[in-house]
Amino acid sequence: MSLADQVGRTEAVAAGIRQRIAARALPPGARIPSVRAQAEAMGVSKSTVVEAYERLAAEGAIVSRPGSGFYVAGKTRPLCLKAMGPELDRAVDPLWLAKQSALAGSTMMTPGGGNLPETWLPDEAVRRGLRAVARAETAVLTRYDQPLGYGPLRALIARRGAEKGVVADPDQIVLVDSATQALDLIGRFLLQPGDTVLVDDPCYFNFVALLRAQRATVIGVPMTPEGPDLAALATLLAEHRPRFYLTNSALQNPTGTSLLPATAHRILRLCEAHETLVVEDEIFGDLEPDAAPRLAGFDGFDGFERVIQIGGFSKTLTAAARCGWIALRQDWVESLVDLKLALSLGNGHVCAALAHGLLTDGSYRRTVAETRRRLAGAMAQVSRDLSGCGLRIWAEPRGGYFLWMRLTDGRDAADVARRALSRNMLLAPGVVFSPSGGWRDFLRFNVGHCADPRVMEGLRAVLG
Repeated sequence: MSLADQVGRTEAVAAGIRQRIAARALPPGARIPSVRAQAEAMGVSKSTVVEAYERLAAEGAIVSRPGSGFYVAGKTRPLCLKAMGPELDRAVDPLWLAKQSALAGSTMMTPGGGNLPETWLPDEAVRRGLRAVARAETAVLTRYDQPLGYGPLRALIARRGAEKGVVADPDQIVLVDSATQALDLIGRFLLQPGDTVLVDDPCYFNFVALLRAQRATVIGVPMTPEGPDLAALATLLAEHRPRFYLTNSALQNPTGTSLLPATAHRILRLCEAHETLVVEDEIFGDLEPDAAPRLAGFDGFDGFERVIQIGGFSKTLTAAARCGWIALRQDWVESLVDLKLALSLGNGHVCAALAHGLLTDGSYRRTVAETRRRLAGAMAQVSRDLSGCGLRIWAEPRGGYFLWMRLTDGRDAADVARRALSRNMLLAPGVVFSPSGGWRDFLRFNVGHCADPRVMEGLRAVLG
């Protein structure tokens, strides 16, 4: 073996241990694999492992205890989310994509983005709403909110849920600052480190990042155009006994699919048989032309025997004044509120009052109806345009703004994303949505951001 080969293998062993320490898979004081075990696991010589361990010891990452072995040194290090998932370069790293979407200027094309174009959102209605809130009594502008959150908005969310077949008392609804915070609270409320959570594969990339930050083991359920693969779901439930299954019933991100009634019913029966909860993300529900069945609507007498539902308004109102909610079984509400108060002392009252005003003055319904109309037209046109660029649609969405498209020549979408980035265009390759690292020949497109003629021109260039 050459010296270069030896150095490369030594560094590979050392890098693997560093990654496990950064991901907290090996906490301080943990014994790392013996020289023999590590050599056999990595297919290298024992001398290579000894050299790697000596290098790590010199760095202060591990310590040797004669006669006992090697152990992780020091105190717990700051959490590194990147180290907890598969190795990805920055052109396809999901959190990097989220940051670039938020920072994108007028010259950056964002056909892979996750929000509607700013010009599609009701900015004038938001201005009117802010002026109305500013004229409210002083308490609205200065005080902490009620522990459950602004009562009129909770009552309105309950009424809106009933329109979709989900029956909840306003006191079963807890307001939070966003749907993301809702999921964070639920994770803290239900999970212990090492618990297993099932998610769709593919799914919204932040689901995986957030759950890994809470030390959960994340396992993907393969998706089909009709929803999760029910046979695979049954197998995973039996093998792993997960704490909960996290999914979108309506306009799933990134595939755009919605559940059929029979599928929703079967999911609940499987989860019930294995004593697994369901967390249903309703964030895109208002963009459906016709409401698909909600898992909470099939669940027991009050809809929340086994399902927890979360939602928010950042996708349809504004992401600048975020407001989210959690609907859950009554006997869990008080404990969840205690946790919410311990973490934040409450949600933003001004944002809740603003959301309530916009939802009740008629502007929201008009905005959503117009957005659905625009999306329907854009969906048809963009689907045709992408097909002309050599992409094939995976499933026809019922609405919303996502298209899940496959590269017909089988090339790696991450490579396409890298090339697109050099042309000032942000794409979303399938691998960033996959907890298993699959779907590598897929891209997610946001039809609202594909009207710019530069997008198709750029795609043809990078796919040519």
